[in-house]
Amino acid sequence: MGIKIVATNKKAYHDYFIDETFEAGIVLTGTEVKSIRMGKVNLKESFCRIKDGELFINNMNIAAYDFGNRENHDPTRMRKLLLHHAEIDKLIRLTEQKGLAMVPTKIYFKRNYVKIEIGVGPGKKLHDKRQTLKRKEADREMAKALKSSYQ
Repeated sequence: MGIKIVATNKKAYHDYFIDETFEAGIVLTGTEVKSIRMGKVNLKESFCRIKDGELFINNMNIAAYDFGNRENHDPTRMRKLLLHHAEIDKLIRLTEQKGLAMVPTKIYFKRNYVKIEIGVGPGKKLHDKRQTLKRKEADREMAKALKSSYQ
């Protein structure tokens, strides 16, 4: 199963503790798919919301297709995500808990279908973000020291 990752949302991992992930399909037009294939998608400020028992993604920016015509799409329109009812019910239960958010973490192609990975988790406080950065820096230093000792 060839998976080609198009874009990741690093800010989601910086701002949230991602506890659980879901894979969802997405309803797109033809020019949106072509633009995603060219890698012109941005997940940075996007978020997911449940409305009338359906899941939607807001603020996901898919740039206008360069070779499109007047039928080109709106770059930041609300797009429907495709999940099973049981998964949507589980998401509703999770997000009703205090402080849990749904954010897209990556967008990719799986067998020629565009898929989005949705992460669910609580937001990080400022001290949590600092602690994560310190841990990453320490891991980097350790890897650098190990690499230099083997040479």
